[in-house]
Amino acid sequence: MGIALQPFRVSAFIAILGTKDGTKKGLGFILGWLVSLLLVIAVVVLISAGRPVRFHTLPATLVQIAKLALGVTLIVMAAVQARTRRPPRILTVLHARLDTMSPWTAAAIAAIVQPWTLVAAAAVTAAQARLSGAGDWLALVSFCLLATSSFAALELYAVRSPVTARIRLAALQTWLDAHGNQVIIVVCLVLGLWLTGQSIYTLSTA
Repeated sequence: MGIALQPFRVSAFIAILGTKDGTKKGLGFILGWLVSLLLVIAVVVLISAGRPVRFHTLPATLVQIAKLALGVTLIVMAAVQARTRRPPRILTVLHARLDTMSPWTAAAIAAIVQPWTLVAAAAVTAAQARLSGAGDWLALVSFCLLATSSFAALELYAVRSPVTARIRLAALQTWLDAHGNQVIIVVCLVLGLWLTGQSIYTLSTA
């Protein structure tokens, strides 16, 4: 859910929808976001061969160290965001090019602006998953769809009710721009503490 609830990225997506041919650009953004997620998870699954790393082995220790590093990084990011209180620079650049971008450009930008620290945390978690049945694969696909759900919901709303959506999404964008920092701080801090605590516990009991 942390990947889907990135306020400044959602705000940027709303701005994309508000441009000429916005829904086409929005579809390109969604596809770029989803494909980049699927590629990362696919690489992890190929490396792990769908088998979780065994406990008390070097690969298992390395996975826990990676989780610890990501957890600490997220906590630091929360602290930095609390001090700076501004959106990522790449999103500022995105706003300057909304009207001239194509759907393909929107797809490429979606891949660039992924919250890669959170994606890496998800990839490390996927390395510990056992993919032995259809249910396991369905859960993995569901994760990727859930991580894209906020954009997909906004896209559908803009397509089905364009006039109403323009007004309500503009209000949502204003709220996100005003409160986005708090959301990012909470998401990064909660996930960072969870990853850090879990990895420290596992390493200390291994």
